[in-house]
Amino acid sequence: MSIPYSASGAVPLRHKLGQDDTGPRISSIETFATPLVGFVRVTTEDGVQGWGQVSTYNSDISCEILHRQVAPWALGRGVDALEEIIADIPLREHKYPGTFLRRAMAGLDTAVWDWRGQVAGQPVAVLLGGSAGPLRAYASSMRRDISPQDEAARLQALRDAHGFDAFKVRIGAECGRDVDEWPGRTEEIIPTIRQAMGDEAALLVDANSAFGVQRAIDVGHMLQDHGFEHYEEPCPYWELEQTAAVSAALDIAVTGGEQDWDMQVWKRMIALRAVDVIQPDILYLGGIGRTMQVAQMGAAAGLPCTPHCANLSLVTLFTMHVLRALPNAGKYLEFSIEGDDYYPWQRQLFVTDPYKITDGQAHVSDAPGWGVQVAPEWLAKSAYRCSAFEG
Repeated sequence: MSIPYSASGAVPLRHKLGQDDTGPRISSIETFATPLVGFVRVTTEDGVQGWGQVSTYNSDISCEILHRQVAPWALGRGVDALEEIIADIPLREHKYPGTFLRRAMAGLDTAVWDWRGQVAGQPVAVLLGGSAGPLRAYASSMRRDISPQDEAARLQALRDAHGFDAFKVRIGAECGRDVDEWPGRTEEIIPTIRQAMGDEAALLVDANSAFGVQRAIDVGHMLQDHGFEHYEEPCPYWELEQTAAVSAALDIAVTGGEQDWDMQVWKRMIALRAVDVIQPDILYLGGIGRTMQVAQMGAAAGLPCTPHCANLSLVTLFTMHVLRALPNAGKYLEFSIEGDDYYPWQRQLFVTDPYKITDGQAHVSDAPGWGVQVAPEWLAKSAYRCSAFEG
């Protein structure tokens, strides 16, 4: 008996059918990639298709891993086996732990969820137990190369144009070891933003692993004094005990988890009460199913979930659907305010822009699946690859 191979001819299809292998079989997995973003199309034997995405940044590498280490476990399986496949891949690929495998798995996972929505005629949010509808968004700055005064001015303009009432800015320097982006910037931007946005605005900061424990606590007291409510990743994210010490010392909600893909780390983070709000990233973590698992772990511990989504690829749309379904959803959706000048690769990704902010709210539509189409013009310029079931 011959062994079926993927279309690339690189590796044999290694699956075996399981008890959940019902529904049409996955017949092909296609990727459309640039180094910065990669989309995935799953097609089943009946011709129905679903669209997903691997994580942004080095997306061409994630797509290569998808074809080599994800597709061989999924092709020929029934779509109802998605959860079994996603749970099994880290075991089958146990020699290759790490973020890239999960970033690739997310492409399969999110595409099958779109497929399910197309078949059911429902948005993914409904399939997850939620509904279409609005979400309060916070305007999330990604910049540290901006003066506090200029940052305040652009947040005011966004408030006036789109109705945002919550805003996040950056403090410290990314993985900065207590060194600021420039001397005194953190101490300046905190009161500047509060004064500019007024007493009623919800204010958040992201330190991106900037501080050691004592410096993080000192900054946290300053944040509390100025009425900030969200203090993200104050210490090196991998030092959970440091973050836990900061959480214990402060009243402000300490948040984190965006970088974490390992379920064992999530269990330890929650057991330590290292953070007050969990922030999984759907595409770093490995997809919708794994994100829902982390959210459920947080809910059992009484922790709200405000997922990380820091650009306007599909990750923010995925997060919108998840937030509409979570019983422990956090207060707001992260919404990047950086446009094409900062992220030129975001330009013209979709046929119709799914990201409209009105009165400070984004909106999950009632269209099937993710309710979005990737622009054919963008696809035509991407690097294409297909793995197909030939059994």
